[in-house]
Amino acid sequence: MNASFRQYQAFHAVIETGTVTGAAAQLGISQPGISNLLNQLERATRLKLFERNRGRLVPTPEAALLFDEIDTLVRGLDHVNQAVIDLQNQQAGQLQIATNHSLAFGFMPSQFRKFAETRPNLTISFQSQFSTRVQEWVMAGLFEIGICELPLRHDGLEARNYYFETLCAVPEDSPLAEHEVLTPKIMDDYPFIVIGSEHMVNRRVREAFQTHNAKWRITCHTDLFRNALNLVKHGFGATLIDPFTLSSDDGQGYVLRRFEPHILLDIVIVTARDRPISAIGRQFMDQVSEQMEQMAVRRGRR
Repeated sequence: MNASFRQYQAFHAVIETGTVTGAAAQLGISQPGISNLLNQLERATRLKLFERNRGRLVPTPEAALLFDEIDTLVRGLDHVNQAVIDLQNQQAGQLQIATNHSLAFGFMPSQFRKFAETRPNLTISFQSQFSTRVQEWVMAGLFEIGICELPLRHDGLEARNYYFETLCAVPEDSPLAEHEVLTPKIMDDYPFIVIGSEHMVNRRVREAFQTHNAKWRITCHTDLFRNALNLVKHGFGATLIDPFTLSSDDGQGYVLRRFEPHILLDIVIVTARDRPISAIGRQFMDQVSEQMEQMAVRRGRR
């Protein structure tokens, strides 16, 4: 037997639509073309698939059994063809994104929602982790795009750099709330919550207090900006918070003040240098980049 897929497709269309005319319209070929394909299929299979009754084709029992087997195949190809069209129209695809924890709570979900509005068949693979692990995942090919904090720990990463000003959060009943701008001198010996001893924000705050001969009194250590902000709400002290955490918070229980000198948080969008980015990934990265540029400050403001 040497039946072709086109013959099976014509056979499937005739049974599905009920007429040769309907099959011809569905497949975009002539009625004689459909009839020719059916004749070829009957010769190839050595089966009588239709009875001719007053100009109409009536499927035989053998045709009904064959249709059940062919149906999955034909519909599968239709699905593939639609997937190709969706990819060409940039309405389908898979985003593979890993970010640090700060961006995961509010910023990234809002970006996903915006991106998916015109892409109904989009699927998303998304994880949050500490920045070192995010970079490892991108290098290993587990995720196409990573957003994390500096420094870069792998030479094989391409990076887009952004710098964000942190704000000082203090309990709403703190006397520090009276100040419009907080400085190391004003916060001398005030309880402080920090994000890991070697985090870039902590290093920069430590340098600022040392430069201004002020005492930096650390009372709490934690691993996430969100945890630090919750501790502020419960009166444990002040902390510096990134704009991504603040954008997804309820704003209750604390006040925000500028801190001088400005303390920046360095964020990068990373991809693997030796692997091309998918079209859908490139579009999403451009969207996120535009949003981050609007939120970022110039490096010279540090």
